[in-house]
Amino acid sequence: MKQHRDFVRRRKAAQRQREKMAARSPFSLWLMRIVIVVFCVPALVLTVYAFVPPPATPLMVIRLIEGYGLHKDWVPLSKISPSLQRAVIASEDGKFCGHTGFDWQAVSHAIDRYQSGNGHILGASTISMQTSKNLFFWPGRTFLRKGGESFATVWLETILSKRRIMELYLNIVEWGPGIYGAEAAAQHWFGVHAAQLSPRQAALLAASLPDPLGRDPASPSAYMRSRAGTILARMRGVPAGERLCQGQPPIRPEVTRGGVRLRLPPRF
Repeated sequence: MKQHRDFVRRRKAAQRQREKMAARSPFSLWLMRIVIVVFCVPALVLTVYAFVPPPATPLMVIRLIEGYGLHKDWVPLSKISPSLQRAVIASEDGKFCGHTGFDWQAVSHAIDRYQSGNGHILGASTISMQTSKNLFFWPGRTFLRKGGESFATVWLETILSKRRIMELYLNIVEWGPGIYGAEAAAQHWFGVHAAQLSPRQAALLAASLPDPLGRDPASPSAYMRSRAGTILARMRGVPAGERLCQGQPPIRPEVTRGGVRLRLPPRF
């Protein structure tokens, strides 16, 4: 008799649980599905991009709608001048080979500037973060885009090698009105292939990256010439080509917040 009562009680409890699940709001179910999709999509896309060139990026589509045209020509990293690889590392992300997607010291400085009221969240973007932004997001500086960019960067560094990240970056980055990637930029601005770029030409292209629509690498301003000279000096000793990021251990970033130095463990 007692066993029968226990059985009935368990069956009723199970029935109540089923009714509770059935009564769950459809909105909650759809929200859960959306969260799962958003979480998994970057990983799935990046798994494909580990082997296949991206057909286009959101920025390319936006610029095309704005009337800038679309000029791009994918080339493997082996056909991009090592000078250009050195130039973008020297200009954009000197710690590229050592970090795991984020320059925590630069992030700390950017947060300090923002909290002091001296500006918006600027800078601190590594080549990995810029690649994530170009692959998945739109231009603009908002916390929403920055958060999505950071999330995608974690997947990017987890799935792809540094060489593949550099290859993607140099093939999709904007280098002028409707000009994307090293090959299209080299041909448009200097009339040569990406593999033939000289160190100075590479430095001028790198100097134009912060404002690709407003700077002319072929007819540089005094500021661009000065900036290119600084990049040229920094390029010395930067590994590139077959030696790109070989034998460089991960950086153990140190972040100072409120007078306290935090040492973040490296990822392997």
